[in-house]
Amino acid sequence: MRRDYLLLGLLAAAAMALPVLIANPYYLSVAIVIGINLIIVLGLNLVMGYAGQISLGHAGFFGLGAVISMVLTSEQTPLEDWLRAHSWIPGFVVSAGEFIHQLAAAHMALAALFAALFTGALALLVGIPTLKLKGHYLAMATLGLGIILQIVFKEESELTGGPSGLGVPYFKLFGRAVDPNTDSYYYLVWAVAIVALLVTINLAHSRVGRALRAIHEDEMAAAASGVPVMAAKVTVFALSAVYASVAGSLFAHYMTHVNPSPFGFMFSVKLVVMVVVGGMGSIWGSILGAALMTSLPQFLTVLEDYEMLVYGAILILVMMFAPKGLAGLADSAWRRLREPRP
Repeated sequence: MRRDYLLLGLLAAAAMALPVLIANPYYLSVAIVIGINLIIVLGLNLVMGYAGQISLGHAGFFGLGAVISMVLTSEQTPLEDWLRAHSWIPGFVVSAGEFIHQLAAAHMALAALFAALFTGALALLVGIPTLKLKGHYLAMATLGLGIILQIVFKEESELTGGPSGLGVPYFKLFGRAVDPNTDSYYYLVWAVAIVALLVTINLAHSRVGRALRAIHEDEMAAAASGVPVMAAKVTVFALSAVYASVAGSLFAHYMTHVNPSPFGFMFSVKLVVMVVVGGMGSIWGSILGAALMTSLPQFLTVLEDYEMLVYGAILILVMMFAPKGLAGLADSAWRRLREPRP
């Protein structure tokens, strides 16, 4: 654990120094996207790498965070009219929605917080029946959830703008707008990513993290040892959804325009590839996977039409020749260097 804190400190120092070393705004924008993807991958790795559950629906949670932040902060969103137009919505919910809308428009961090709470609550409710499934049944169920959320984003055009989406204002922090094209937004994203890393490290080394690893190895043995298997799986699933929602809120204010297209099945596949390539069950592998798989398309633009094929091939090759991912390869190389030579 001490080593993890040391590496976290080094990463934080490198992240803070990067804008000084890199003057090119394009590379800085790639670093911002890496930070956003890292937050999602950290949560997904808790589900896949630690708890051993497959999820293909985290793009939907990512989109939900972005859409809720858009709805609560965008001046183009007629939230009050949409609430009143549905007679089945109770009056106190309409009044609460109006109050939250006004509050979130003035304090945008509260919009991200509300989006995270709503997304986490939805994941908790959906996870209770869904996580009783195993293997490819669980994968299909989570995939269906992601597809349903994307359809809702498209069909509720009065609220979300439909396929065209809506504009999102600059994120305001302490009353000042943070321009996404400046270093300030980079620091905001990576500050959140460092906090997410700190939370993940503490969770991984806690009693909960040991329980999740036990569930991954053998659910029946973990249950026999007194681990509340179902509660642990549902809780970590909801926590990973909160991670994705926070990343979605940052993404919405970075793009300043949100439509449903980035939150489809393809992005869920990319997230799974990031986890597998980096190393399932490795916190630092999440960083490697997010950095590599986010940067790779920037250098392979000629293969844009074969993107799904490339990701599939990378996933197969990693599972065949490096099942523990890049983190596993790095760990093996480090151990060989430290072994005493005869």
